Amino acid sequence: MQIARRKVVLGMAGLPLAAVLADPRLSWAAAQTLKNVSLTTDGGLSVAAALAVPAATPASAVLLVHEWWGLNDQIKSVAADLAAQGYLALAIDLYDGKVATKADQARKFMGGVDGAAATDTVGSWLRWLKGHELASGKSATIGWCFGGGWSLNAALAEPVDATIVYYGNVNKSADALKALQGPVLGHFAERDGWINHAMVSGFEAEMEKAGRRATSHWYEADHAFANPTSARYDKGDAALAWQRSLDFLRQHLS
Repeated sequence: MQIARRKVVLGMAGLPLAAVLADPRLSWAAAQTLKNVSLTTDGGLSVAAALAVPAATPASAVLLVHEWWGLNDQIKSVAADLAAQGYLALAIDLYDGKVATKADQARKFMGGVDGAAATDTVGSWLRWLKGHELASGKSATIGWCFGGGWSLNAALAEPVDATIVYYGNVNKSADALKALQGPVLGHFAERDGWINHAMVSGFEAEMEKAGRRATSHWYEADHAFANPTSARYDKGDAALAWQRSLDFLRQHLS
């Protein structure tokens, strides 16, 4: 099994992230390169995550928050890709080990998340990650869908240098947003019926009131356009959004 896994990982070298995410065998192999870690939060919760370590350390750190599906191989694969880009990447779990494969499961899991417990979890993991012996001091958060909103929540709970939101809930007041230390990059979809222009425009206005920086990119796509396993996947927009995300991280974490 280890030999087979090593061959698959070697075969991924040079492949774009989308190709890995779209192939269950490749995403599984990438996920196996991460190290399982655990933590007792400040509030006393026992939580788990998966850590991807870059070749060169110390390194800037990135915390990843999963979609409504849970911490699956896809999200771990993105962490592996970030490690290949030179970041210490931590993919956290807000579902206590549960992973959905159907929409009704995902909806149930997402609806069962306790806001206070999740805030405790993201804040505790960020403090752990920022204090890691392999971390250089700079940090960021990134998340998709459900995790997009929690990427922002994490940055509000514990200051980071940059935050990336993929079509996540950004309905926040200026008073709340004053807790941000770094800028926010948002990727949003024109045909998204929930995370829409009204919400994002309100967020941008509140960010301006708070004296914080926000950059929003809009794509002629639908919600979940960056997920290769989704019927709404848009290859071109996903690649562009990912490149913009990497450029944003390099700008603010270098």
